[in-house]
Amino acid sequence: MFPITTRTVTEVALTFEDGTVRIEGGVTLDLPGVEADPRSVTRRAPAFRYADVAAWLAEHGIACEDRVLDAPAVEGLDSAYELRDYQRAALEAWHANGRRGVLELPTGSGKTVIGIAAIESVAAATLVVVPTIDLLAQWRGELETEFERSIGQLGGGEQRLESITVSTYSSAYLRADELGDRFQLVIFDEAHHLGGEGYREIARLLAAPARMGLTATFERQDGAHEVVEELVGPLLHRVAIDDLAGEHLADYDIKRIAVELTDEERAAYDRHRETFTDYLARSNLDMQRGSDYRKLVMRSGNDPEARAALLANQRARAVMMNADAKIETLAGILDRHREDRIIVFTAHNDLVYRIAERFLIPAITHRTGAPERREILETFREGTYSRVVAANVLDEGVDVPDANVAVVLSGSGSSREFTQRLGRILRPNTDGGRALLYEVVTEETAEERVAERRR
Repeated sequence: MFPITTRTVTEVALTFEDGTVRIEGGVTLDLPGVEADPRSVTRRAPAFRYADVAAWLAEHGIACEDRVLDAPAVEGLDSAYELRDYQRAALEAWHANGRRGVLELPTGSGKTVIGIAAIESVAAATLVVVPTIDLLAQWRGELETEFERSIGQLGGGEQRLESITVSTYSSAYLRADELGDRFQLVIFDEAHHLGGEGYREIARLLAAPARMGLTATFERQDGAHEVVEELVGPLLHRVAIDDLAGEHLADYDIKRIAVELTDEERAAYDRHRETFTDYLARSNLDMQRGSDYRKLVMRSGNDPEARAALLANQRARAVMMNADAKIETLAGILDRHREDRIIVFTAHNDLVYRIAERFLIPAITHRTGAPERREILETFREGTYSRVVAANVLDEGVDVPDANVAVVLSGSGSSREFTQRLGRILRPNTDGGRALLYEVVTEETAEERVAERRR
């Protein structure tokens, strides 16, 4: 005979405590994500499981005293935005999935507009989490304009809570267990960041039952997007760049230009690559396996040969990515596009400053202070400058003014990085013009494989 399982159905009380949902009462079986807490003689679940626990209790007809959220309704939210068809479809998919899930749309397609519409529809206390100070200011400005009310800010030197608050990932990470019961809705902009070991705790410690992730590139090479799916919800709606090009975004072309190393550069490149590949062969390591690269890095800490190989690889990359022919090719592109607005992307600060000095172009790197960066981008927007050169910092999280030409002189093999750089020139199509992205790649080097991977 099968054992008989009994389930007590006396009233259950749910409360929030330090990033967890505390469950008191008679139900002790089947609750999703719940474990016994012997210290308090209760049961607990991570706060992100709150919606699942509440839904399970309701489904089984069990009375529940729910004291988890202290997230009041927010009245008078009325945005002036009219959603485009693809934005409305994304928002409807989110509502249809119980207001949980991730939306993937290209840069320039108006993800912020969808987030604002979600806040308006939920009409309750909301936290928006963003990766950078620039995005913090952008979201706060948009929300204040649309909803005509004070918007809270966590980060950028300010710690002020309001019924609608924008926070950096860093600030949210520090305060999530404290603030986890204060919001009905949480929006994660650039949601792929939640795959990181630390930042994923933000989503775990917040009880907000309504969750939206916004990103241009959901999938992560390390597979951590599966963590995002667990904490925020599945990828519900995907809009590709090509779906919007020509109608909502500019049509675009991609041109790859191959350049050669000089004899001196070739000799240096081959010498460094030989040192690197010889060590890999002796050590039976394959860089196509990410785990093997991590092994090499770990070995370099106490193995002089491993360290020499790692440094040789970095020097070879520097030679191929900073080749003199790239500078001459860039000169031709800048001359050809004198009337266009151009962003030049590189992977190295040294190349940024070299280009800035050679062509008198304003430069933006991680060393550029926020006030200076805002000034450069504002003058670019106004047309005082028609070109800007940057090392990675404009890839994500910065409101970049309209440009129609991008030049990728060097970069990683990340498809996310490539998509974000392409998105920087695909602003809403108002004049029927085409955007153009140049990839400048050194022939007969590892950069050819890098370029293939990111495409």
